Amino acid sequence: MKQEIKLYVYHTAEDDPKKCSAKKLYKFGFVQLHKTLRKTPKKCILLNPFAPKALSKEDLSSAQQNGILAVDCSWKNAETLFDHLSHETISRAIPFVVAVNPVNFGKPLKLTTLEAFAAALYILGFVQQAQQLLTIYKWGPHFLKMNIEPLEDYRKAQTSKEVITAMNAYLTSE
Repeated sequence: MKQEIKLYVYHTAEDDPKKCSAKKLYKFGFVQLHKTLRKTPKKCILLNPFAPKALSKEDLSSAQQNGILAVDCSWKNAETLFDHLSHETISRAIPFVVAVNPVNFGKPLKLTTLEAFAAALYILGFVQQAQQLLTIYKWGPHFLKMNIEPLEDYRKAQTSKEVITAMNAYLTSE
């Protein structure tokens, strides 16, 4: 069995704590939570919705060595915060998937921290780790069911360019 990828969250405490998937991931011991920017890991993969490059197998060794960082913040402040963090990390975007969380159900790319981690792990080939994370909510396993076809295509892709090609096939077919 391959070793799990370390998961980190920079938590800004800007959202409703009762709906915060990052806090719940921390409670179950799946992530390390950081409340200050300077304590976040360097050289890790930053899940950044504004990144120009999509996450792919090209990022696997960096993720295995340095982990994956997600940011739990309000969408209002997201762009500025991600811009600041991207200087010391490797910014990668999650390709097109649809949220299943109760707040943003059916909306593309409006993912919780949990969904972003699950998508990233799945794309990198850590399917069991992704499935394990998703068990913390009743709706969690539905994320994979709803997005299985694109996630499988992204997982099979070797480069960011191939991921984008697969993603564009889904976007143009809808």
